Amino acid sequence: MSSRWRIAGINFSHMHMGDLLRNAKEHPTAEIVGVCDENRDTMQPAVEALDIPPDCVFTDYAACLEATRPDMVILCPPTAEHALWVERVAPHGVHVFVEKPFAASVADADRMIAAVQKTGKQLVINWPLRWVPSHVTTHRLIEEGKIGDVLEVHYYDGNRGPLWHGADKVELEPTPEAKQQSWWYSKAAGGGSLRDYLGYGVTLGSWFNGGQMPIEVTAAINASDGLEVDEHSVTVVRYATGLSKFETRWGTFTDPWTHQPQPKCGFVIRGSCGTISSYDYEQTVRMQTSQHPEGIDIPVDELPSGQRNGIEYTISRLDHSLPITGPLSPQVARIGQLIVDAAIQSAEEKKTAPVEGWTHG
Repeated sequence: MSSRWRIAGINFSHMHMGDLLRNAKEHPTAEIVGVCDENRDTMQPAVEALDIPPDCVFTDYAACLEATRPDMVILCPPTAEHALWVERVAPHGVHVFVEKPFAASVADADRMIAAVQKTGKQLVINWPLRWVPSHVTTHRLIEEGKIGDVLEVHYYDGNRGPLWHGADKVELEPTPEAKQQSWWYSKAAGGGSLRDYLGYGVTLGSWFNGGQMPIEVTAAINASDGLEVDEHSVTVVRYATGLSKFETRWGTFTDPWTHQPQPKCGFVIRGSCGTISSYDYEQTVRMQTSQHPEGIDIPVDELPSGQRNGIEYTISRLDHSLPITGPLSPQVARIGQLIVDAAIQSAEEKKTAPVEGWTHG
């Protein structure tokens, strides 16, 4: 076991950086040795909340890496810059922890995989829904064969919009001009509800269905007047087992971590001999089987130490020299990225898109 894991957080464009750094600070064998963003003001709320010393705060990433010598770097840049930032930090011989989504494209995802493979370190793509107990419980029940083979995954998820909250889910009141100024609403930066939330659905969906390879994708998007990215998308994925549906929404009536909106955010999974509904942040999952066709409510599992968030999980795997598995692994996340790419193509061309490119490079 390593006595201390030295962790640096670089690029604060995604508000989840504050949450991830808090997870690092609370971990008994981790230490935050540096934080960096070109805009110092962007880091300030996290610096103050986590009491990060001034000599650990940088505005130049190379200076940060050279001065702090971290073991792992957390990256939270805009989606379109994920590959760029991984290629910048990987040569420093660090494990690279990227907050979701994986990348702007499969080509970028492969750049990220290649950059980290050269160093012998691990690439981690964190999906916060992976740490929601209802979804972890659902995966266990599927693995135990409770509903047979997974045939369909139905997913609806989102929130009021990315400008309505910051780190630690602190509520904000966006101004009318905020959308025009935020990278979340920039097509070039990789914004939009589809890029923000479809990766969650299809990556965890691939975890639930045993890594099935999709055949084709049909998607439609909707954007408000004056916006260049979508706030609502519906994607239908054809597998050999049938159709699955994934819907993303910025503009839900409420945020699911405070009050579940309608439709509820989460998953409904149909298997060959049963079904499971697994909604975000709820305390039970509902399962139907031939023994219980009326359905039963199953309390969610308590997540054990080392499995409660992405930082804990990654450190636990590194401590034991084990590979990253499941949704956080490049292998599973890449299947999700293939579907996201096909969905974007389908929405732009307004026709069904084949899913191509199973192999790297």
